[in-house]
Amino acid sequence: MIADPKSLYLTPSEYLEWEEQQPLKYGYIDGEVYAMTGGTIPHNIVAVNLTTALKNHLRGRGCKVLASDAKVGVSENGPYHYPDVTVTRDPRDRNAIRAIYHPCLIVEVLSPSTEGFDRGDKFKHYRRIDTLREYVLINSDRVNVECYRLNERGKWELTPIAPRKTGYRRKRSRSNLKAWISLYRYRWFTRRWNSIEMRIPRCDAFSVRFPGTN
Repeated sequence: MIADPKSLYLTPSEYLEWEEQQPLKYGYIDGEVYAMTGGTIPHNIVAVNLTTALKNHLRGRGCKVLASDAKVGVSENGPYHYPDVTVTRDPRDRNAIRAIYHPCLIVEVLSPSTEGFDRGDKFKHYRRIDTLREYVLINSDRVNVECYRLNERGKWELTPIAPRKTGYRRKRSRSNLKAWISLYRYRWFTRRWNSIEMRIPRCDAFSVRFPGTN
């Protein structure tokens, strides 16, 4: 995150109109805008791998899978951020043009310069979205995935998602999806693992249930 050098103070509606005229993407917090920086190649590899896999997995289920150019608003008054991957199934987002306001899943791929923000203030903002059920943090420099899930008591619980080595055989229960996401494929350190893959529970993006599934 980089503070905008112009130090603009804008209302939410002014921000939305102003940003449409800018060559860069800008987030918005409490009247102030900040410029979005480009990610590293490893960051992009992980984000694209996940976006592609989720899009294939959720095809035909009434869900939108959006990449990092899609803006998410905590409310119409902000804050506004650009997650790396967003999934929404809410009818209110069906015809969205400027921003998504009702996501069920948000994923951030961590970078050294943004990790503190993604874990701290940004997650605090996202937790205010009443439709959000999962927040996933993926490290692009090492094999590490953390999934925060909203439980039945309304508390966020951390569920580490462990990688497995390709070729490791195990019985798959009916609760497991047939596919595994190769999040880290094409990353240099995957040579040691052959391919790092992550399991997705059946019928979910991660654990969120979608309409029309069992």
